[in-house]
Amino acid sequence: MEIQTDDYRVWYEPATATVYFKGLLRESVIADYKPIEQLLEQVMAQELPTITINIQPLEFLNSSGLSVLSRFVIGLRKQKTTQLIVKGSKIMVWQGKLLDNWQRLMPGLTFNLD
Repeated sequence: MEIQTDDYRVWYEPATATVYFKGLLRESVIADYKPIEQLLEQVMAQELPTITINIQPLEFLNSSGLSVLSRFVIGLRKQKTTQLIVKGSKIMVWQGKLLDNWQRLMPGLTFNLD
């Protein structure tokens, strides 16, 4: 599963159960995030024991993208069967703040800032 535009790439690697985000996620309306939302729903539907989200190479995430990803985190919390690991970058200060907020949404979430 992969979504690619001139600005970003989002892809899922089943071997590691990891969803990668790279580039600039700055679609103008939330409806433009539907392909990403569908990818995340397909991953969540697998009810894997662990899912990793790697946002380290993600340079920018606007509020619409944040809403989509936060709904995914809430969906996993409600599912109660999947452990979520998020990998972020210390270089991108906004990622640390995002991860703190996601940990409030899903207290069992594990995150690593490298």
